[in-house]
Amino acid sequence: MPERVGFGHHSQRIKVFTMSHVNFLLTSLDDIATLVKHLPETDAKSQAAARARQDCLTKPAGSLGRLEDLAVFFAGWQAVEVPRIAHAQAVVFAGNHGVCAQNVNPFPQEVTAQMVLNFRAGGAAINQLCQVNGADLSVVDLDLDKPTADFTAAPAMTAAESLAALNAGAAAVSPDASVLILGEMGIGNSTVGAALATASFGGEAADWVGRGTGSDDAGVQRKVDAINRAVSRHSATIGDGCAVLTALGGREQAAICGAVLAARLWRIPVILDGFICTASVAPLYTLDPACLDHCLVGHLSAEPGHKRLLDAMGKTAVLDFDMRLGEGSGAALALGIVRSALACHAGMATFAQAGVADG
Repeated sequence: MPERVGFGHHSQRIKVFTMSHVNFLLTSLDDIATLVKHLPETDAKSQAAARARQDCLTKPAGSLGRLEDLAVFFAGWQAVEVPRIAHAQAVVFAGNHGVCAQNVNPFPQEVTAQMVLNFRAGGAAINQLCQVNGADLSVVDLDLDKPTADFTAAPAMTAAESLAALNAGAAAVSPDASVLILGEMGIGNSTVGAALATASFGGEAADWVGRGTGSDDAGVQRKVDAINRAVSRHSATIGDGCAVLTALGGREQAAICGAVLAARLWRIPVILDGFICTASVAPLYTLDPACLDHCLVGHLSAEPGHKRLLDAMGKTAVLDFDMRLGEGSGAALALGIVRSALACHAGMATFAQAGVADG
């Protein structure tokens, strides 16, 4: 895939990819249903060994709470007793959306491309969080000059466009990554996320819609109205994750799904960002909830639909900091917690090593 490499003002190496129609995994959307039946699973023996090690470390059993669970989670996917992060990869996918024609966002679509340039220059929150938490950041630009179709009037993407974005997302994943942080950028994509959640899990559109980048009450109602019309128009897709993704998603949502699938094939744990990123993989959950077994959710977004979405998926976010920025910011912040969990798991002495009596 062609790439342009830029250097930010903090001397952070940023990779910016353009859309490339590569055939990484999939030759048709039908391939996904086959693929999800043959995904690797967590290594139960490594998990058990990691849990046993936790119980021998110089602390009361369970006293590190969810830090212990994170260490065991990573042990299972890395298939080792003591997991480590040698290479943390962060990827932000950017796309534009035709539903913006319905005036669902207070910002113009040009902001998407402008923010991609900001990522390249090292000036966004995600740049700082990746730098301080030790993640290499890539930005994947998905045909920003060609927004998806307005899904209130037609499917957002053709099958070919959806497939190309899935493959581009998969191709962005480094096979040697120890962990993958995923984020997104796209004016209008909180409406897209809410549409995917509505179609995947039901309920009223208003249950899933928030203010996004700052919509007022009238703007929120426009989002609800657009989603209601879109879900009604594309009701025949409900229950078919790939069809829902194509009809209601965007290129960055499809790319996130492709990256999640590629990471699973390489047994790479994933940290998803907030509401939009989590909603992006709702179609995969519809296909098979086990598709997301290797995924953590970095933070609980202040967007009101996110808690409902996590409850539907049976997941608990690593952090709850009232964030709603996107960009992968909450996932990058959670990486610091994961690093702390693995440092305790690897570096603490056992009772026997320390000569401490085990109660």
